[in-house]
Amino acid sequence: MLRCVSFLMCVLHLQRSVLGAAITPKPILINGTYINPELGKYHARLRTIARSCLEIRDKYDVKEDGMYILSTASGTYYQTFCDMSSAGGGWTLVASVHENNIRGKCSSGDRWSSQQGNDQNRPEGDGSWANTHTFGTAEGSTSDDYKNPGYYDIPAQDVSVWHIPNNEQLSNWTSSAVLRYHTESGFLRDTGNLYHLFKKFPVRFGAGRCDSDVGAVSPVVFDTGDKDSTADLYGPSAGKEFESGFVTFRVFSVDQAAMAMCSGVKPTQCSPQHYCIGGGGYFPTSDQCGDFTALDASSRRLTESAVLLFYR
Repeated sequence: MLRCVSFLMCVLHLQRSVLGAAITPKPILINGTYINPELGKYHARLRTIARSCLEIRDKYDVKEDGMYILSTASGTYYQTFCDMSSAGGGWTLVASVHENNIRGKCSSGDRWSSQQGNDQNRPEGDGSWANTHTFGTAEGSTSDDYKNPGYYDIPAQDVSVWHIPNNEQLSNWTSSAVLRYHTESGFLRDTGNLYHLFKKFPVRFGAGRCDSDVGAVSPVVFDTGDKDSTADLYGPSAGKEFESGFVTFRVFSVDQAAMAMCSGVKPTQCSPQHYCIGGGGYFPTSDQCGDFTALDASSRRLTESAVLLFYR
């Protein structure tokens, strides 16, 4: 019996020794450099949980585009796409506006305008531009609407906007972009992000006039496309109503219908429904209600693409 106990103790000791050797961690960094670069990419993503992609870039010198885990100031974790290569990198994907049915007016799926129909009693519609409701997934941004906690949580100064063909896989976003641009003016510095901007300038029917009440406008730098190609996307008739090379937030039509964003352009007339997106829940002309308002005459390359919004 004593011999058996001694034998078992020897076996257990041997197992502890072997297992201990097996799980001894090997260094993956030598003098701050990854021994295996590929392993380094994944390890960097695991250790760089931060509040924004800009913070990841600055704190950890990460330059790889891809999906990262972020945390809000209150501790909510979520995953989103970081553009670490365009214009210095550090851009956080916070939202996408995807029109699932250009003929469907304020119907199911129109989260950035109204899913309740064209209702005069709901002048703000779903209010997604100025609330904390989130929906969708980052990787599915070209197939459905998307909004993550970063939209209202991340302090930002500038935006980047990508128009990506519907249902495009993430790995092809950059190469397939119809239009990409970013701001460098720091126009969000006073409000902090679009959530607070739209709190200050409500996207609500009747809250302002087309000739005097614009929420914000900023010149843009094109990463894909230019002023002329942007104008072409909206069509010749709409091109007489705006100036290319800008991004504009919260505008009104002559009927006081509210739109949230004019991508790549600045209105010069009072018919922004033909080249702006998102909006309140009521349009006096009911066929203009919806996430893509009255963009029916625009290029199919534009109307069949999702609009991705990034912060930095």
